[in-house]
Amino acid sequence: MMSRSDLADQGTAALAAKLAFGVAAAGVVASADAASGVVASGVVTSGDVTSGDAVLGDADITLAPVAVVTGGSSGIGLAVCENFLKQGYVVISLALAACPIKHSSLESYTLDLSDMAACRKVAGDLAHRFAVTTLVHCAGAIRPALLADANTEDFELLARLHWGCALTLAQAFLPMMKHSRRGRIVFISSRAALGLQTRSAYSATKAGMLGLARTWALELAPVGITVNVVAPGPIRGTRVFHEVVPAGSEREATLARGIPVQRLGEPEDVARAVAFFVHPDNSFVTGQTLYVCGGASVGSLSI
Repeated sequence: MMSRSDLADQGTAALAAKLAFGVAAAGVVASADAASGVVASGVVTSGDVTSGDAVLGDADITLAPVAVVTGGSSGIGLAVCENFLKQGYVVISLALAACPIKHSSLESYTLDLSDMAACRKVAGDLAHRFAVTTLVHCAGAIRPALLADANTEDFELLARLHWGCALTLAQAFLPMMKHSRRGRIVFISSRAALGLQTRSAYSATKAGMLGLARTWALELAPVGITVNVVAPGPIRGTRVFHEVVPAGSEREATLARGIPVQRLGEPEDVARAVAFFVHPDNSFVTGQTLYVCGGASVGSLSI
């Protein structure tokens, strides 16, 4: 059986060969298992970064585009991962919990993405092992508080999670995106970027994503990389939403009635918007924000 380092070296050599032809290729990792693939079951540490059990290495995926999705273990991030897999991508999920999808083209890492040391560790590992050309930053947290109770610690935490994580990952994958001239970066912001009660830290950092996207779009357009934002409204079936609004509650029903389309969003609504921005044919769309909110961005919203 080949060692982990031997396989990593083999994967790196194969990747270099693919890049000579300008083709994005998936890396090969961990220990050999069955003829069907390679099982990634090792631990990548910076204290608390774990590479979960996932099957990789099928010959069928070596020419597939590679997407990294933060927050891929549930809600919007999970729906984005599922949609990418349907489209033939190799998908890497980065989240606090393992992605529940069992698929030969998915690998799951568990880590705290607000921990910049852990984020840098996994970013470097992925950039070494995979030809990542798509990044979707879904991971997020709310930390609700009225102005009188807001604190700078929450602002600092959400700035690391919403901005610092995106910056670290984008910088790691930038050389490959430039090489391929078809990079795609999508931020998952929020309708709350327009303002919402009790969301000082959340609204501020989610609004900051719009500025980052517009700036990066201008910088990266000449090298074929697009940067866009999807800003969801209330999306049921997501952890952050149901931390505030209990599932099946009268409050949830009242909120749905207050949205112009008379329903809450679904994670798949957001995943379809992401799919539009990352599609190779949509290279003329960059620096844009798409509100997927049932019309809440053009009316009022109270949660």
